[in-house]
Amino acid sequence: MTNIRKIAHKAGVSVSTVSRVLNDHPYVKEEKRQKVLQAVKELNYIKNANAVHLSKGKTYCIGVVLPFLNLPYFGEILQGIAGEALKHGYHLKVFQTDYEKEAELDAFHRLQMKEVDGLIIASRTNSLETLSPFLHGQNVVFCENLHGTEKKVFINHYEAIRAGIDHLQPRGHKEIGLCIHRTFGTNSEERIRGFSDGIEASGQQVRKEWIFTECIDLKDGREVLLHWQELKQKPTALIVTSDQVAAGIVSEARRKGIVIPDDLAILSFDNHPIAEAFDITSFEVPIRKLGEEAFNLFLEDNASAPVILETHLIERTSV
Repeated sequence: MTNIRKIAHKAGVSVSTVSRVLNDHPYVKEEKRQKVLQAVKELNYIKNANAVHLSKGKTYCIGVVLPFLNLPYFGEILQGIAGEALKHGYHLKVFQTDYEKEAELDAFHRLQMKEVDGLIIASRTNSLETLSPFLHGQNVVFCENLHGTEKKVFINHYEAIRAGIDHLQPRGHKEIGLCIHRTFGTNSEERIRGFSDGIEASGQQVRKEWIFTECIDLKDGREVLLHWQELKQKPTALIVTSDQVAAGIVSEARRKGIVIPDDLAILSFDNHPIAEAFDITSFEVPIRKLGEEAFNLFLEDNASAPVILETHLIERTSV
C-alpha cells in the first residue's frame, strides 16, 4: 500500500508536509498542497482510517445494541439513531443480541477495546450489576429508566398502561388482560406494574391466566386469540404492547367469527401503520424520537437529566 513517504518523494516535499496536507492542517503553501494532492491521486493513495482514528482518539462510530432487527419497534429506534448520526458524521455498528447475555456483553467488550466511541442500549438483558464494570468512564446511553445510570431516555410505559386501563373501563371493560413480550427488563416491568396498579385501583384482581407473554409478532397474536378462546372465564378486553401482535389477534378473530370489539376489545401500542390498516385503537409511541434523543445524549459530555417521552391515544374501532 502506498505510504506517505512515497507521496513525499513523488511530490518533492517532506513527509511532515504530506502529513499536514492529508490532515487538512493550515499553513501549507498552496503550491506544495497541490503537488501533494496530485501525487495522492497518481499513486491512488487511500488514507488509513484506523491510524487517523487512533491519532484523534475517536472512531466516529457508535454501537447500537438491540435484540432483533425485523421488528418495527427496534427498526424505528435504529432509524432515529441513524438519522442523527448521519448529521454528525457518525457511522453505526449494530449488535443484534437475540437477548443472549454473551452477545450483549460482546458489545461492551468492543467498547472497551475502543472499536466504538459509545453504545446505545435499545433493550437490555444483563443486569446492571453485570454491566457495571464496563460502564466506568464509558459513554453508554440506556433506552430505559434504569436506576444507577447517567444517560437514559425512555417512554413513560407505566403511565401509558394506566391510561389504557382508564380508557377501557368507562367503556364497560372491567375484566382486562395483557399481552406482553417479556416479564423482565425495566420497560416490561414498568408496563406490568402499571397494569397491576391500574387493575387493583379499580377494585379488580390481576389474573395470571390473563397475562400472555412471549408475544412478539403476528403469529403470536393468532396464538393469543386461540388461547383466549379456550379460557373458561375470558377478559373482555386486551391491552397489547405491540401492534404486530394486536393485528394477529384481530386477523384470527375475523377468521373465527369473533367480533371486535363486541366480543373482545383490543387496545394496542406503537401506532404502526399496521394498526391503521386493521383499524386498531393504539397509543402513538414516539419510537423514532427515542432513537434521536438517545444519540443526542451520547453527544453530551456530561450527565444530564433523563429524557422522558410520553404517548397519546389514537382512537379507532377496536375498542
